[in-house]
Amino acid sequence: MISYRAIAACVGALWCAGVSQAAAPAGPPNFAPTPDVGWIAVGDMFMPPASGPGPVRDDPAHPRVSNAVAAATGKQASFHMGDVSSPVLQPWAKEALRQRNAAILAGKPGYTRAVSCWPLGVPAFLLGFVQPIFFIQTPKEILLTWQEGHEARHIYMNVPHSNNLKPSWFGESVGHYEGDTLVVDTIGMNDRTYIDHFRTPHSERLHVIERFRIIDDGKTLETRIHVEDAGAFTTPWDAVQRHRRVENGPMLEADCAENNNGFFNQDVEPMPIAAKPDF
Repeated sequence: MISYRAIAACVGALWCAGVSQAAAPAGPPNFAPTPDVGWIAVGDMFMPPASGPGPVRDDPAHPRVSNAVAAATGKQASFHMGDVSSPVLQPWAKEALRQRNAAILAGKPGYTRAVSCWPLGVPAFLLGFVQPIFFIQTPKEILLTWQEGHEARHIYMNVPHSNNLKPSWFGESVGHYEGDTLVVDTIGMNDRTYIDHFRTPHSERLHVIERFRIIDDGKTLETRIHVEDAGAFTTPWDAVQRHRRVENGPMLEADCAENNNGFFNQDVEPMPIAAKPDF
């Protein structure tokens, strides 16, 4: 088995290579000034934009109560239940959310897919909660790695999208810098992931544009997200996600799939098993 401490050392080496290419003060944003810097999501649902269509939010009748809020207030913790009245949803997508909400109200668990080690896809990758995201920046490629299960996204810099993409879990992401912002364009995703923890569905026509920028004197990573999918949504919509900076050391070992088949002895979906190769 490969040592993740060895991987962390490699991450540090790649980080050094990337920083040496971006030492000029006027250069692009540096999301990893040291190998210890990671970014933890400040919330597990997307925030709406200042104006215009936005993401699915909590069901008003059953707002989400996180474990942290439950511990602080004494309220009963609850699962994510999406607002089926959201105007961005096409009828079939509304019905998918309605069925999930009904199952939770009937007593079924509503854990996120991350609990069962399923890839989150894009843009749900940005909702990875508790565990940090680490950046590795080089001139030709940026790697985003979520410490939970070591999910990884590859962003290929300053190149066009490939022709005839075969759908995949994270699709194909290409990026470029616009001043202090990293702009990432992603297409080619399969329809086996969800937009968010409400399990808002999407089609293979999903197209996501993310704009990553460091704000708040380097303490916060802000991502503005634009989503288009004529197969699932009535209109393009926008969202915002923020991560706080942490310096807890290099990426740690976190094996999601280790002894996870009987999660709390509850009826959760099984971990993904490939019956045949995807290639």
